Amino acid sequence: MTTDNAAVRDLDRDHVFHSWSAQGSLTPFVIEGGLGSTVWDHEGNSYLDFSSQLVNVNIGHQHPRVVAAIQEQAALLATVAPATANLTRGLAAQRVASKAPDGMNKVFFTNGGADANENAIRMARQVTGRDKIISTYRSYHGNTGSAVVATGDWRRIPNEFSRAHVHVFGPYLYRSEFWATTPEQESERALRHLERFIQAEGPGSIAGILLESIPGTAGILTPPPGYLPGVRELCDRYDLVLILDEVMAGFGRTGNWFAFDAFDVKPDLVTFAKGVNSGYVPVGGVIISDTISSYFDDRVFPGGLTYSGHPLAAASIIASIGAMEDEGIVENAASIGADHLAPGLAELQEKHEAIGEVRGSGVFWAVELVEDRETREPLAPATMARLKTDLVARGLLPFVQDNRIHVVPPAVVTADEVAQGLAIIDEALTGLRG
Repeated sequence: MTTDNAAVRDLDRDHVFHSWSAQGSLTPFVIEGGLGSTVWDHEGNSYLDFSSQLVNVNIGHQHPRVVAAIQEQAALLATVAPATANLTRGLAAQRVASKAPDGMNKVFFTNGGADANENAIRMARQVTGRDKIISTYRSYHGNTGSAVVATGDWRRIPNEFSRAHVHVFGPYLYRSEFWATTPEQESERALRHLERFIQAEGPGSIAGILLESIPGTAGILTPPPGYLPGVRELCDRYDLVLILDEVMAGFGRTGNWFAFDAFDVKPDLVTFAKGVNSGYVPVGGVIISDTISSYFDDRVFPGGLTYSGHPLAAASIIASIGAMEDEGIVENAASIGADHLAPGLAELQEKHEAIGEVRGSGVFWAVELVEDRETREPLAPATMARLKTDLVARGLLPFVQDNRIHVVPPAVVTADEVAQGLAIIDEALTGLRG
């Protein structure tokens, strides 16, 4: 068949039902292939992928070691029931657990991040005998029954079918809910807000707290000093399970294996997906503390998935973690963030009045755009749409959310590619004034 962009787009519109979209007005972006930090379409147009697709292609497109591992596993055993013992699955779990804090030795595999959060919530409810889960308004935890209701943005509202979810405001100094003017104030007041909420809801009714270590889709909201350790202390004080969602922030994205590694905190459950194998095969999971996993030594865990620990996914995890270790990919993300993205984005902020704030670490950054720096009024949606169109036309595939550009290239991105991407953003922001 004809393989120009128009034909592929027409095929897609005829038969593919897209998520989070009104179907009739879609004009989907076409991608044929990719390599490293670059993707291309059927007509020879190349784009620097500063979205990592959905902030998941941490190891870059088509990493040969991961592709080969999937091919080799497919030739040996393409699928196997989850109740069996399988070497590839066991090794994958071992490799994931090796990156977690001490005392977290078991992994429950899922099909992705949403059902990782579903099962972490289930575990918290089972071990405590309580129902309520506290999460924040600025969050995204996935599009399944409990995960989407734990989510704090607009996607929760038409999907509120799951019971016993309550929300609080987390820290976000740039748009503080707590009249804070310093990171220390924001942390202290957000923690006080959370504790009063726990007290008002009744600790005896709450199973746990579910937080993205660094809220991603909500704006890459790096928590202020003391916040995550303070949440840990509250969980200990009120006997709550602390679940840290590392689906987007984990496996190198922030320049650490896990985002919480940069904070003095140890969760009870860690959910992951995306970067663990860069999405080459759908997979996610829950890393479980020994205390919680031992609870189920003589109790049946009431959950399971046909494809839990799928061997192709497991093989891709082993290869991905191995490549990240051997090639220093996590270290590259850290140095790219500190030496190139941080100063480069600060320079853009100095130059462009539309940039209200820049925040992030590693290859996980947000550029918040405003109409006015004094009022901090968000840049209008129509202007953001025009900016996104211009970025793509200039050869950059961006991650644009609300009034923000999320600068989230693969963790293998080079300094030259960062310079190229920032130059395109600079040109597009300059064009806004035209």
